[in-house]
Amino acid sequence: MAEVLVVVEASQAAGVKKVTLEMLTIARGLGEVSAVVLGGAGAAAQLADKLGEFGAAKIYAAEGEEIDGYLVAPKATVVAELVKRVQPAAVLLASTQEGKEIAGRLAVKLDNGLLTDAVEVAADGTATQVVFAGSTIVKSKVTKGLPIVTIRPNSVTPEAAPATPAVEQLTIASTDADKLAKVVERVAEQKGSRPELTEASIVVSGGRGVGNAENFSLVEELADLLGGAVGASRAAVDSGYYPHQFQVGQTGKTVSPQLYIALGISGAIQHRAGMQTSKTIVAINKDPEAPIFELADFGVVGDLFKVVPQAAEEIRKRK
Repeated sequence: MAEVLVVVEASQAAGVKKVTLEMLTIARGLGEVSAVVLGGAGAAAQLADKLGEFGAAKIYAAEGEEIDGYLVAPKATVVAELVKRVQPAAVLLASTQEGKEIAGRLAVKLDNGLLTDAVEVAADGTATQVVFAGSTIVKSKVTKGLPIVTIRPNSVTPEAAPATPAVEQLTIASTDADKLAKVVERVAEQKGSRPELTEASIVVSGGRGVGNAENFSLVEELADLLGGAVGASRAAVDSGYYPHQFQVGQTGKTVSPQLYIALGISGAIQHRAGMQTSKTIVAINKDPEAPIFELADFGVVGDLFKVVPQAAEEIRKRK
């Protein structure tokens, strides 16, 4: 059975990211799973147990300053050389900023087709994509080369399939052209107790109806009571109610939690594109004609400043 290469998304703080576990789950339906770790010295050893838990039979490790000290160009070169050597059945990468850039560079280096933002990949390499702001689902195949596909986070539920991976160190043969952008400083983002937005199982989002930045404390309170993450619509972040990195939608982050609660969000198609695959959607809006109600599993027509405190009080009673 041919190998399927999964380019690992991970961080020192959080370890293996959920999207990597999703890719490993998808890859098991395509062939024998091999994870590709790109990072500093010792990165593979730190991630091996988690990668093995979700089915990685082999780990290719490209580690050291040659990889960690520069931006994505050396990573794309390493993956391209690995693809030429092992001739995999497919290559899966995350639909993140870095994952997409590596994928694009890889496709150019290999003169290969590329599919982005897939939510599913069939055994024959056919990818399912949600396009046009979530209004259309298409099936696509690479017509030249092997399937190089980026996977949208929160597309599938990760399923464990324990394996004991063998680790192979890769020789890094980056060129001068790969080293034109060097990392000179890293600043760790301050993290609170809330889960990462794109990986949270519960997301509470606020929109223009929240009114102002101070009122977003109501959104945060409900999210904290439920152990969820906080999101915001584009209208809310453009109005300065909440930071842009928490924007959910076509031009923000895509989330697919078990529970999505929309507070004061009208439900424009741009917002729906980032959250419509959520398993259960609850909407609170005083406008009974708001488009969000067309998508919601449960809707409350009412003033969120009256409804949310009542809901919060009820949750406290049940804790």
